[in-house]
Amino acid sequence: MKKVLITTLGCKVNQYESAAFKTGFEDAGLTVVVGNDQADIVVINTCAVTGSAGAQSRQAIHQALRQNPDAEIIISGCYAEIAAAELALDKELQGRDYTLIGNSEKDQLVRQSLMASTGTSKILLGDIARATEICRLPVRRFGDRVRAYLRIQDGCESFCSYCIVPYTRGPSRSLPVAEVIHQAKIFAGVGHKEIVLTGIHIGNYGKDLPGKPTLVALLDTLTLATPEIAYRISSLEPLEIDTALLTLMQERNNIQPHLHIPLQSGHDEILARMNRRYSTEQFREVVALCKKYLPDAAIGIDILVGFPGEIDAHFAESKAFLQSLDFTYLHVFPYSIRPGTKAAGFDKQVTKKIKEERAASLRQLSDAKKSAFCQSQLGRTWPVLVEGRRDGNGMLKGFTANYIAVTFAGPDKLQHAVVQVKLLELQGNSVLGEINEI
Repeated sequence: MKKVLITTLGCKVNQYESAAFKTGFEDAGLTVVVGNDQADIVVINTCAVTGSAGAQSRQAIHQALRQNPDAEIIISGCYAEIAAAELALDKELQGRDYTLIGNSEKDQLVRQSLMASTGTSKILLGDIARATEICRLPVRRFGDRVRAYLRIQDGCESFCSYCIVPYTRGPSRSLPVAEVIHQAKIFAGVGHKEIVLTGIHIGNYGKDLPGKPTLVALLDTLTLATPEIAYRISSLEPLEIDTALLTLMQERNNIQPHLHIPLQSGHDEILARMNRRYSTEQFREVVALCKKYLPDAAIGIDILVGFPGEIDAHFAESKAFLQSLDFTYLHVFPYSIRPGTKAAGFDKQVTKKIKEERAASLRQLSDAKKSAFCQSQLGRTWPVLVEGRRDGNGMLKGFTANYIAVTFAGPDKLQHAVVQVKLLELQGNSVLGEINEI
């Protein structure tokens, strides 16, 4: 029986797609292994969102070659999509047969890997810029995780000046509503109690489908069709959050009160250079609207520091703007040059040292905001999906519906279950709680 090793880098969409590869290989009778196990087939699902992500993808490819010298190598994902020429010149790949599969052809990956070797490398990239339909990639189970990801959309047409993704993922394509519901019911049937709806730009969901169903319409239908599942929404652009979405989130107890909203800069001049299509004032209004409808919701924000042209005054204003907002946490990313993007050619690049200093400053702000949010929730009782493993102190752990990390005492039978937990005390990066019911 052949063995397959799947290495996944990057985003939630890649993780979903790798889970689909696992399903396909297992259905074909192969065994999927993990860690340092030797394999007959190695799949590397790569990322290229930044220059450093591309470097990590190359490193993962080289590591796979060394650890599995006789294996068939399959390279897929965003780095594979844009770096075919670079890989052809890679000294460690020269002399090795490998298969390169682009993002629009990922539904062919398992079938291609099972075909008899031709003794030559194969390139199956397709034309991502002309892709019109999302790849069908069904998943039977999302590993042993309590929380599953469900890819409802692929592609992006925003063309932010720093981002390569529109070139690697192509135009927006959506999974039809009936197929989303079918996949959700599969996850529910194998015991997943929470699903994260993910994609490259899920706010564009449905614009390519007959009848143009919106994300809100999908959520409405999906939450009624699977009331036993709790849904978490992945990143949404600021101007895609409106009263229709927030009203539905308010009404449905199986949509978690948690939103992640990319800001990228708290300064309008830098936002314009990034080709982000909103102002800081519009962003402020969106956050206020979220808090009006969902006062206990967790709000996460993406922020880039050290974008070309960001001087000290820009950063100071950006940080002050963030301090003024009612949010829960930040995901802070130092800007990384991504060849092939417009921003890669901008002048006034910021030094690595300054970027690191600015990132550290905003992470301190994030810690303070997160602590204040957790403190505001002490004494409250929230549903918590219990993870399958205990923490280092032997405590059960999980996240509240509004995304607070909680630890608490309890028996093993509660693992993978949803329990009501009262939040008692902030302890470092999590909150100590106690179960209200067993």
